[in-house]
Amino acid sequence: MKGNILILDDNKSVLTALEMLVQTEFDKVFPLSNPNLLLATLQQQNIDVVLLDMNFKAGINTGNEGIFWLHQIQKQDPSIVVVMITAYGDVELAVKAVKEGAFDFVLKPWDNHKLISTLHAAMKLRKSQMDNSALTKTARTLKQALRLPAQELIGQSEPMKKVMTVVKKVAATDANILIVGENGTGKELIAREIHQHSLRKDEVMVNVDMGAITETLFESELFGHTKGAFTDAKDERAGKFEAAHNGTLFLDEIGNLSLALQAKLLVVLQSRNIVKVGSNKPIPINIRLITATNKDLPKMIADGFFREDLLYRINTITIEVPPLRERGNDVVLLAEFYLEKYGLKYNKPGIKITPKAAGKLLRHSWPGNVRELQHSIEKAVILADSEQLTEESFSLQSTKSASSHLHNKTIEEMEKEMIQAAIQKENGNMSAVAKKLGISRPTLYKKLKSFYT
Repeated sequence: MKGNILILDDNKSVLTALEMLVQTEFDKVFPLSNPNLLLATLQQQNIDVVLLDMNFKAGINTGNEGIFWLHQIQKQDPSIVVVMITAYGDVELAVKAVKEGAFDFVLKPWDNHKLISTLHAAMKLRKSQMDNSALTKTARTLKQALRLPAQELIGQSEPMKKVMTVVKKVAATDANILIVGENGTGKELIAREIHQHSLRKDEVMVNVDMGAITETLFESELFGHTKGAFTDAKDERAGKFEAAHNGTLFLDEIGNLSLALQAKLLVVLQSRNIVKVGSNKPIPINIRLITATNKDLPKMIADGFFREDLLYRINTITIEVPPLRERGNDVVLLAEFYLEKYGLKYNKPGIKITPKAAGKLLRHSWPGNVRELQHSIEKAVILADSEQLTEESFSLQSTKSASSHLHNKTIEEMEKEMIQAAIQKENGNMSAVAKKLGISRPTLYKKLKSFYT
């Protein structure tokens, strides 16, 4: 048994005998005959176990000297494990010491095997306490690392005010939230805002991009696996649900899940239990669920691509994030925010947007929404040769030509172009085209037939 032990006994013969007995069981042995040196030694050395005599010739002479020094050890380092050693006549006092927090006691004259066994048990407890402490610190550090700094949602437009009103109302509840909106509108930021104002804000928020998880790895990624569950499972692994226990689980792009995976997800949401791959043991999970999608889920249900019962599970409350083109002057507010951010990042502080450039940004339709604006500002800052960004700093497609081009086309014409582009990209592989478009092959053929008849 390795570790460091301190032996405190005023009888030097006893002290020597004990030192000789335990020296092969510990890395270091610190023998003390004077209790007044105890606290200083504990400060200077890394002590795991203290073997403490109950009575001393010097010090406090009340018959409770051992308990006094036990309390001093506990005040200095409560994780140190203390074993009392005492004469037969002081058994009652030794029992009292155990009630006061000592691990155990040994009677004089001691049995060598019993003494060593007791010290082994004490050291085992010490290691267990240290491991638990390390795990707690690690978990706390991970939570702090995963807890991103709060970023205020930027926007003063009426559509965004309505969104924030709903966010404030639902944040303090545990209701499941579905966030819908076009790509780049900031659905993840809304989810984080909800988490940061929830009762779970001190726990982690785990983000999962459902569109990036393959069918073969879905269960392993979300529910975890045991060691040896499959070829590459060299260690046991916790899934996203388990990692988010007591916190928030954000499932982005939930509309990209196949029907088979939707069924597996539904089972977990209904039972609030997960089963790791390779195990039969259910593990209870306590999460706040937030999902997001840019797809029309009711339409997907009507077309047979999304489970209606799953939609009921995930959308107790639905929050629709408005596209940037509907947010008016929020475009300028966001532009100024990103301008300051990238001005500092690329060592161009104080860079400004001219009024004409701001007007150009306001006139643009922003099909890529906030994400497109962010990238446009970053690009302009990087390429800027002066402290002002002008109209020429932004190479944006004309809003007028883009909108007229769209408005002059019917939905059928745009759908036809999209299917034709997909067929060309997939080299005529109709299965791949149907999968890419999120429709079945019969539906694809039906649409093609309607286009050319």
